[in-house]
Amino acid sequence: MDQAMFEKGLSVRRSVLGNDYVDARMAELDDFSRDLNQLVTSYAWGEVWDRPGLPKKVRSMLCLAMLSALNRPHEIKTHLRGALNNGLTKDEIKEVFLQVAVYCGAPAAVDSFRIARQFFAEQDDC
Repeated sequence: MDQAMFEKGLSVRRSVLGNDYVDARMAELDDFSRDLNQLVTSYAWGEVWDRPGLPKKVRSMLCLAMLSALNRPHEIKTHLRGALNNGLTKDEIKEVFLQVAVYCGAPAAVDSFRIARQFFAEQDDC
């Protein structure tokens, strides 16, 4: 593992998802899951999320749309917080999921709206 890329990815991951979330996920790691965490942190967060070609706000939009299309509710909820941290508004998130309805199907958007509504209801600052 490239330790420098892991550290860079960890920093980006913390900036997007928040220290509390990342600390909780890191505390859950065991011998089985540690290698996957290192791969995702280094590659996704260090190599891709930190590229200069797109701002993090746009990356969050893309992430929400793709996770919605792939029906990944747990990751959608995780990335909703990241999207807010990256400057998206509730209305922009709504627009992302409306776009999903057209290009990926209504069921994907319905589930994503449901997840987002629950997420926003649980937040004090939304």
